[in-house]
Amino acid sequence: MAVSMSSSWLLRTWVGLLMVMVRWASATNPDVEALSALRQSLSDPDHVLDSWDPNLVDACTWLHVTCDSDSRVTRVTMTNVFDVTNSTIYPCRDLGMSNLSGKLVPELGNLEHLQYLELFKNNIQGTIPSELGNLKNLVALDLYNNQLSGSIPPELGKLQSLLFLRLNDNKLTGEVPKELSNLHLQVLNLSNNNLSGPVPPVGPYPPSL
Repeated sequence: MAVSMSSSWLLRTWVGLLMVMVRWASATNPDVEALSALRQSLSDPDHVLDSWDPNLVDACTWLHVTCDSDSRVTRVTMTNVFDVTNSTIYPCRDLGMSNLSGKLVPELGNLEHLQYLELFKNNIQGTIPSELGNLKNLVALDLYNNQLSGSIPPELGKLQSLLFLRLNDNKLTGEVPKELSNLHLQVLNLSNNNLSGPVPPVGPYPPSL
């Protein structure tokens, strides 16, 4: 009897410790924290973010999120992609055209491994967080066709990996930051805003303002 009670106590103790460890890991995961902050800031009437559970160890099982082999978020991007190599359609899992509204959050700048941030064709308001300039691995920033206002943060000029910057069809104002000329963009579209000033050259496609 004593042995059975001791075994039961040990089992409960281990289960309790495991639960604490899981909660601690999720609470200290910067990707989970950043995306949870974004979810809390957005209105999601179509429930496309219902799988974003902040109690999980990482965000890799969430819909619309892609991770690398180290379980770090590389893409926050429902559009299907056709792979010409094997004639197969794969879900791309982006959040474009998802009827989202609300504001972007500065915590997005903590997604150190993020390569693609694609939130186009929603109803997102507010300003573009300057903290996005911390995303040194970012390749594509697609925030077009929203309701974003304010100026373009000059901090985006620090994104040396950035190839695609599409901020068109918003309500952005002010001058185009000269810091964008530091980038090696392939595509730059700033059209249908209220911006002024010269647009940095890009190639092979001409910039749009």
